Amino acid sequence: MSTQKLYAGVKLRELRGRLGVTQKAFADKLGVSLPYLNQMENNHRPVSAAVVLSLVQEFGFDVAELTTGDVERIVSDMREALADPVFQNGAPPLADLRLAASNAPALARAFLDLHRAYRQTHERLASLDEALGREDAALRPSPWEEVRDFFHYCDNYLDAIDRAAERYAMPGGERKDPIRLATDTLAKAGVEVQFADTATLRNYDADGRCLLISGRATRPTQRFQLLYQVALFTQNDLLEATLDLARFATPEARDIAKIGLANYFAGAALLPYRAFQEAALRERHDLERLADIFGASVEQVAHRLSTLQRPGAKGIPFFFVRVDQAGTITKRHSATRLQFARFGGACPLWNVHRAFETPGRFLRQLAETPDGVRYLCLARDVTKPGGSFNEPVRRYAICLGCEVQHADRLVYADGLDLRGTFEPIGISCRICERRDCHQRSVPPLERRLRVDPGRRGILPYQIAD
Repeated sequence: MSTQKLYAGVKLRELRGRLGVTQKAFADKLGVSLPYLNQMENNHRPVSAAVVLSLVQEFGFDVAELTTGDVERIVSDMREALADPVFQNGAPPLADLRLAASNAPALARAFLDLHRAYRQTHERLASLDEALGREDAALRPSPWEEVRDFFHYCDNYLDAIDRAAERYAMPGGERKDPIRLATDTLAKAGVEVQFADTATLRNYDADGRCLLISGRATRPTQRFQLLYQVALFTQNDLLEATLDLARFATPEARDIAKIGLANYFAGAALLPYRAFQEAALRERHDLERLADIFGASVEQVAHRLSTLQRPGAKGIPFFFVRVDQAGTITKRHSATRLQFARFGGACPLWNVHRAFETPGRFLRQLAETPDGVRYLCLARDVTKPGGSFNEPVRRYAICLGCEVQHADRLVYADGLDLRGTFEPIGISCRICERRDCHQRSVPPLERRLRVDPGRRGILPYQIAD
């Protein structure tokens, strides 16, 4: 049993703020003194078992929320930012980063925003001749990165949209056929749905009130595209309200985010939360079985498993990542302690890269990160044909994983020795402390180097203690 102390001052302050009570009243409800509560809220003392019990009994608080904050994400992002050569004196100790992320998350995010602005300025100066010729050369955050970070720090779970999708997909508590349900909904809105012989997945003609869906696309893709359009027609007010709360910096970021929110609704309607979670437990998270039951793709199922973070009904904490053939991460989310690099690709020792070599097969890997946490990783290639000889075929690899203590609830753990050897993997070479990695591309941030012209090992340098 873990003896790690639980520091959750930010969560306690957030809960007290939601309840609108004073520290004195909150302390009385928890059965502790005012100074003791003050110390817990400032992370000077850990949250005791008695306080945890009081949180559950007095407020119905989901205890899992105490340990699923943004601390690990912020620490990982800060370590990556501090790997920038501009910080010549090296990064602060990891303990200091954790302290900042726990006690002052707003300040830590401001630092990340500042570093992002620096990177954008640096990139703009690198192409100064182009920037000087543009009227909009003023510094702006990247819309794509802004939206990516929005979903990243929302835990990739949006409760209001998720519940709205579940109500839509299961009227009266019974799951309906997605295509029939969507076409009926659109017909009531005066929109005609046609399946056409075209490579364009979805094309809505607002003037003609006609929605064209590619007949070449797979059935899961057709279902998803129909539900996306349903989201825009039936949930527009909810999507706009969510966008208002997010306060994106640019109209472009807001537009990109709206597509992301509509996509979220489509995925949640195709795989309704409670029905999908029950099936996942029953089938021991067998991706192929779940894809068959819900008429979805393996990628859709894997991504949905990583979003089951509803308060009071959380699923197994999974991470999910998709990479292209160059190793660039195109989708990422983690409800686990493992956090992906914000920029660049994934660790080359990860089995997700080997999935391209074995098309159509699931690859299993027992992996250990530098912090000593062990994971069961599952990887497979994903091919998206264009529907004709002249259309390009898109190839990706996906990886789904969880900490090894949950492995017995996955069919993919069968036959594996969970006490055996775990392969060492990292996050990003710049923040990975492994000294003898044969795939290292750049030296680690927090270590000095020794260079001996007369000696050549795995690396052209040695990493000092």
